[in-house]
Amino acid sequence: MDVDKRERIESHEDIQRLYEESFKSIKEGTIVKGKIIQVLQDGVVVDVGYKSEGIIPLQEFQKEELERLSLGSEIDVYIEEWEDAEGNMILSKERANKIKVWEDLTGVCEKGGIVEGKIVAKVKGGMSVDVCGVKAFLPNSHIDVKPPRNIDSLVGKVYQMKVLQVNQRKGNIVLSRRAVLEEEKEKRREETLARLKEGAILKGIVKNITEYGVFIDIGGIDGLLHITDISWGRINHPSEVFMVGDSVKVVVLKYDRVNQRVSLGYKQLTPNPWAEIEQKYPIGKKIKGRVVNITDYGAFVELEEGVEGLIHVSDMSWTQKIKHPSKIVAISDVIEAMVLNIEKENKKIALGMKQIEPNPWETIIEKYKVGQKIEGRIRNMTEFGAFVGLEEGIDGLIHISDISWTKHLKHPSEVLKKGQKVETVVLGIDRDKERISLGLKQLTPDPWEDEIPEKFKVGDAVTGKVVKITDFGIFVEFEEGVEGLIYSSEIDKEPSQKIEDIANLGDKITARIIKVDTSERKIGLSLRAYQKGTGKKKAGK
Repeated sequence: MDVDKRERIESHEDIQRLYEESFKSIKEGTIVKGKIIQVLQDGVVVDVGYKSEGIIPLQEFQKEELERLSLGSEIDVYIEEWEDAEGNMILSKERANKIKVWEDLTGVCEKGGIVEGKIVAKVKGGMSVDVCGVKAFLPNSHIDVKPPRNIDSLVGKVYQMKVLQVNQRKGNIVLSRRAVLEEEKEKRREETLARLKEGAILKGIVKNITEYGVFIDIGGIDGLLHITDISWGRINHPSEVFMVGDSVKVVVLKYDRVNQRVSLGYKQLTPNPWAEIEQKYPIGKKIKGRVVNITDYGAFVELEEGVEGLIHVSDMSWTQKIKHPSKIVAISDVIEAMVLNIEKENKKIALGMKQIEPNPWETIIEKYKVGQKIEGRIRNMTEFGAFVGLEEGIDGLIHISDISWTKHLKHPSEVLKKGQKVETVVLGIDRDKERISLGLKQLTPDPWEDEIPEKFKVGDAVTGKVVKITDFGIFVEFEEGVEGLIYSSEIDKEPSQKIEDIANLGDKITARIIKVDTSERKIGLSLRAYQKGTGKKKAGK
């Protein structure tokens, strides 16, 4: 045998030996590396180093993978069978991927690692999750730190999850998203604690809103933003400024390390508007503001955010007697006012609306003089007098005692009527109290000065009509507007008799004048003196 022939035989034997060795290394049910040598319409031809190639169906490749395939690329494949009836090796990329995933998940679980999974469906007790083509289970208790309100909304979303348990034999994989969130929260908490101090400015997320404030997660730690620290201005509820989920920047006002309590501020990130309030709103300055609140005693006006002033009801009008501020202003009205006073320490500003216009009472003393006769209409009446309208917003008062010289009135309506035009005399002007006193009786001479003393003298007998009976005597009118009092002591009666037994209202009675007091405007009468002078008997009905 020549050398060449011997070498050819040996070469053939070597190749045969290599095939036999590859056959020994490649076993059914194992994963091996394969090289893509051809892409057909129905599959991909892969060489795994065996005597025949294998074909993997195209269905096992995703569209993106097919687009990236190139001849010579290596992929992991699973040996289903060495040869089928046609002598082709049966391979599976999909099964190789799943086995690889199981192996990887087992390793991740042993190390306490994290995987990314897509929630695909809601199942009994939790959610079904796709992790690289392998189905895993996410229990309800491990979905979130707090039970989610709408579990169905999680379907289709991808999350980081911790692998809690892997059992390939039973096909079980248990995941936890809550564990990842708790670890992240703890990490954020540690980072926050490292930089948490009073005055630190932090970013947070609004977690909860109550009537008294807002709870904000500032990085694994919740802080309270009290309603008084939200705005320099007036707010009725924190929800006017924030919503749950809002991202917000806050400043740490106080940190209690022992009790792990954090007080936060929001308004403190902006300048305090009261810092230079006296320079910005000097006394006497005219301002415009919006009415934000109305009380019985006045209206609060917002000059800018955080700055309000009070217009007291007495400073709303020079002339109108305002019973309630709502008669003049309404919420949200933009009004003009003047700064009257500032108390910076107490954060109070006194405003006035009427001070915008000239005070009509400043000119009243020049316009009306004491003793001057003026006309007006009766605008209103009370038990103590009648108000006369002199001009817009200016009234004068005729006191009931200045209506008549002689009549004893119980109410002005006995002489006057509402709307009646009357002429009066100015008796006095009080600019500070904004009052004008008027007189009606002063239009005529006082009859008590000359007329009555001349006409009615002590000792005269007068006849009149009984107009009033009291315990202390009987009032008798013997001329229009002129009355006298018969004192009870001047009535000669039996001990058992009462004054009411002597006369009735409307009766005519004659008595003698025993006293004329012009200063007190009183005339004293005596029934006994009259009866004694005429020889008549004791009085009686």
